[in-house]
Amino acid sequence: MKRLLPIVLMACATLAPMAYLAAHCEVPCGIYDDGARFSQLLEDQSTIAKSIDQIIELAGAHAATQQNQLARWISTKEEHATNTQHVIAQYFMTQKIKADDPAYVRKLTAAHGVMVAAMQCKQSAEPAKANALKTAILAFQKAYGSK
Repeated sequence: MKRLLPIVLMACATLAPMAYLAAHCEVPCGIYDDGARFSQLLEDQSTIAKSIDQIIELAGAHAATQQNQLARWISTKEEHATNTQHVIAQYFMTQKIKADDPAYVRKLTAAHGVMVAAMQCKQSAEPAKANALKTAILAFQKAYGSK
């Protein structure tokens, strides 16, 4: 029995952190709240809008430093658009929008609008696309019923 105890303790110490990390994503733990997700979506949209402004400002520059900065803004824009898509797909569409909800179609349609607007932000560096994303997020927030 004394030999088994260290093995059990080691196994628990090894597996417990993995279980904690894995459980945090798609298990209905109640830790995340919808308002925080909408705040994150709007923060990502603001970052995309700022990235687009910086891309436009730096696009005419030819200095290596400015080109490097331009590439970083493009990468930032892409990252936040991807994050927006991830939050909609992984948080709202798989966990929060339920098929038996009477507003299911309205919520799903609005969520899809955010996904498409985020995709268009990846494809473009037009400020209008960032504005369209914000409009889509706010429309989804209204359809979802969150403040």
